[in-house]
Amino acid sequence: MTSVVEFDQLSTAAGQRIGIARLNSEKSLNALSLDMIQLLQPQLDAWARDDQVVCVWLEGAGEKAFCAGGDIVAMYNAMAARPGTLVDEVADFFSQEYRLDYTIHCYPKPVVVWGHGIVMGGGMGLMNGGSHRIVTERTLMAMPEVTIGLYPDVGATHFLSKMPSGCGLYLGLTGAHMNASDALFLGLADHFASSERKAEILAGLQQLAWQDNANANRERVSEYLANISQADQSLQPVSPVQQHLEHIQQLTAGHSLVDVVERISSDSSDDKWLQRAAQTLRNGCPMTAHIVWNQLQHGGDLSLADCFRLELTLSVACATRGDFVEGIRALLIDKDKQPGWQHATVAEVDEEEVDGFFNSPWPVGQHPLRDL
Repeated sequence: MTSVVEFDQLSTAAGQRIGIARLNSEKSLNALSLDMIQLLQPQLDAWARDDQVVCVWLEGAGEKAFCAGGDIVAMYNAMAARPGTLVDEVADFFSQEYRLDYTIHCYPKPVVVWGHGIVMGGGMGLMNGGSHRIVTERTLMAMPEVTIGLYPDVGATHFLSKMPSGCGLYLGLTGAHMNASDALFLGLADHFASSERKAEILAGLQQLAWQDNANANRERVSEYLANISQADQSLQPVSPVQQHLEHIQQLTAGHSLVDVVERISSDSSDDKWLQRAAQTLRNGCPMTAHIVWNQLQHGGDLSLADCFRLELTLSVACATRGDFVEGIRALLIDKDKQPGWQHATVAEVDEEEVDGFFNSPWPVGQHPLRDL
């Protein structure tokens, strides 16, 4: 039986090893499942302890996607069977996913992520923790949770807050698509390479002069990949985010969420990228917009661990009291793309109801991620 994650090891010239982890579910565009998480976590932990393993390489099977999101259909079935209840399938998935993401962020050795093809949702969580994140001319990124009544999670509270002014809010509200150049500009990637270079890059990593010092190894990987980025620079696409930065900042400069949403929704630009972003927001979940607004008001002041703890609180709230089930139904189950959100507009959402999403369901000291 084929495993949903394949593991391999490559030998270096000096006899050390590079751990290879491959998400292996091409049919689902390598959507991250609980089974994948429960295979990745112990293997990464084992490689971290193994002195012979000097580096980890993470990729997705096939050419279409690194990881197109989380496998939310299983969660849907559990939530639909027990509406309004915090079911184990939801709490377990999100808590184990965020723990894995945090592990990658804090990994003691270089983690090289081949971010080729679609990288969305859960894939963004895996990729953003990598020490060396590679994008290609075919990379397509997004945090499109506004379309399913969730919100940008997997550490987005942290990484959206660190983007140039206005960009995190705009991308969180609109789920706008990003290419490789956007990712580099926004700090979501570190290096660019032609998609045809993967085998060459892996072979080059095998030839590096690896040391016992992880920091020195990170520097060697950075230098090696920087040279490839320089050589392939002409293949990089134009960055819509950078191209429209001033416009994005004007749209998000409002003093209230209602104001910002109105500005984006009524944007009269004839640019297709901006039009698509505005349309996604108009059709998106009003409660998601409020969660995005609030998480970014405070995200810059939180530690990475606190961001993940907050996101687990928000995610289980979305599962029990929000529009998450309806969003999945409309997009992935019935596929009618006509979600019946609980609120018709952003202006109709009560602030007290929003505040409830930020209240932890666990007593003090019992949060599942308290030890991060």
